[in-house]
Amino acid sequence: MNPAHRVPVASRVYTPAPGEASDVELMPAGDVTESVVRVGGTIRRPHQPQSLAVGEYLDWLEDAGFEGSPRFLGRDTQGRDVLTFVPGQCAEARPESWVQSEDLLVSVARLVRRLHTASAGFVPHAHPFPRSPFPRRPVRPNPTDAAGLICHLDVTPQNVVVRDGLAAGLVDFDLAGPSTALHDSFNTAMHWVPLRDPADAWPGWEDRDPFRRLRIFADAYGWTEQERRRVPDAGIEAAALSCERMRHNAATLGGGWARMWQDGVGGLISRRRAWLEANVQPLVAALTR
Repeated sequence: MNPAHRVPVASRVYTPAPGEASDVELMPAGDVTESVVRVGGTIRRPHQPQSLAVGEYLDWLEDAGFEGSPRFLGRDTQGRDVLTFVPGQCAEARPESWVQSEDLLVSVARLVRRLHTASAGFVPHAHPFPRSPFPRRPVRPNPTDAAGLICHLDVTPQNVVVRDGLAAGLVDFDLAGPSTALHDSFNTAMHWVPLRDPADAWPGWEDRDPFRRLRIFADAYGWTEQERRRVPDAGIEAAALSCERMRHNAATLGGGWARMWQDGVGGLISRRRAWLEANVQPLVAALTR
């Protein structure tokens, strides 16, 4: 679509096309956002404070030629956000064995790199991302990092759409906002390697080698030598900040944030931090040898 002829996101009203499928399918609940449904070729989600900022971002990605994200179509008669459905398979809450594929891991890293390339230059004007009540500090900013790069920030196995065994798209941009490419790519690796205390391994993942998988991700994304050496300390700092933010959100926002905190996410993050602290040198060696 020619951006000059695009209806502003705040003015878009979604009107179903004649004969459009109307069957409603409840989609898996996310950690925070619930009541997401699929209606025909669309996804309907509760409208949120960041929805219009996300809508602008998705417009930018479309104009940049990034095909791995949904398109923002507007709001329906119930006030819900309407986005295009991205077909494919996503992992369950406890990722299945097929998620362990190294080919899939490589494709995830390359998809996130393409996202960052497509995001470069986007500055939200009409609808800035809401300021978080808790500081959204990127981990260890580097002078060479793009300042304020808009990133996904939640590239979990549950938010990556897989087709034919490879990452084809990203969904759930609820946490999108300004950060750095290193922070977003490390956060992705954290979920996909995964980087966590072995005691917290998902069933069937106990024998996965996190050092090998992290190196595979780093090579596929294209981390520089300097970035590879920064990763462990950046991960430790990110874990500390994540624990603070989760505690804050659980106390002030409730809902899914409170449920995750009650389920022990704070302990999981603290154990991840301790594991990273204990493995700084092996991680650097795996990334740089």
